[in-house]
Amino acid sequence: MKTANTIFSYQTKDIFDFIDITDEVRNFVEESGIKNGLVNVQILHTSAALIVNENEPLLLNDIKRNLENTASRKIDYQHDDFSIRTVNLCDDECKNGHSHCKAIHLLVSATLNLIDGKLQLGRWQRIMLVELDHSRPRNVQVQVIGE
Repeated sequence: MKTANTIFSYQTKDIFDFIDITDEVRNFVEESGIKNGLVNVQILHTSAALIVNENEPLLLNDIKRNLENTASRKIDYQHDDFSIRTVNLCDDECKNGHSHCKAIHLLVSATLNLIDGKLQLGRWQRIMLVELDHSRPRNVQVQVIGE
């Protein structure tokens, strides 16, 4: 059994920036030389997520609306009250309780099958990083395991 891994870095533009990373993942899988196994794609953040879905603009608008309705930016979150919050604070801390609450409805990782050197995705399936906060650097780790 062999393994290969890498980290892809991205700069998101704003909340609900959808970055299609499918081709980069495919290229890495091909370069790994592994023909059969599993490909795990993992976001290394708590206020961004991954989805495996159709990259169609109207659907992405529907997903944005759905996520905003699930955890609106217009309501108060205890996570955003820095007068009472004492854990995991940074010097540049921002109010992003909404993004963490959105993230729990999406994927942290996706494990995909690799058969005969081909990443197994359905006709319209794409792997996308979804920004749930504001513009910032994001990292996605990819690991290929197999033979």
